[in-house]
Amino acid sequence: MLKPEPTTLSATGIRLEPMARDHAAALEAAAADGELWNLRITSVPAPGEAAAYIATALKGYEDGHMLPFVVVDTASGRVIGSTRYHDIVPAVERLEIGYTWYGKSWQRTHANTTCKLLLMTHAFETLGARLVGWRTDNYNHASQQAIERLGARKDGVLRHHALRRDGTVRDTVMYSLAAGEWPEVKAQLQYLLAKPR
Repeated sequence: MLKPEPTTLSATGIRLEPMARDHAAALEAAAADGELWNLRITSVPAPGEAAAYIATALKGYEDGHMLPFVVVDTASGRVIGSTRYHDIVPAVERLEIGYTWYGKSWQRTHANTTCKLLLMTHAFETLGARLVGWRTDNYNHASQQAIERLGARKDGVLRHHALRRDGTVRDTVMYSLAAGEWPEVKAQLQYLLAKPR
């Protein structure tokens, strides 16, 4: 598997751009759409925290285990959220997609399907990943449903696995998609994006 490097990916009115320090104000504005930092089951930056959020993501890139993006609505040029590759393990040709969030007005739109289609296409067809994974909080039922709609398979639950922002410890639900499953999943995602809403 090739090492993920900063790149821009775009389709269907959505562009994924490499995250940069100057995205702080735009990410804070996107998170303010719905005051997403109040959700205990996500890792969205609170007001005044976007610079640190970006610094952590970029450190993950420097350390070789993350590649963060901002999600842009191409029609308006506005940043509407964020996503990234993480837990990149070239030795076993595996990476995960996560840290994904969108402003409230972009939830339940084509944005998530488009982002995941872009990221999975790049992971499987350009980088040569053999497996793409996802993880989410056991109480984040909306995220679990969104991951399952993508065609990912539930691998299981890691109990007492990670801290939430409020200091409680979550169980983590794990999902994955293997390279051999990708062609059928890609066709389904393309179908979903093409059909009238």
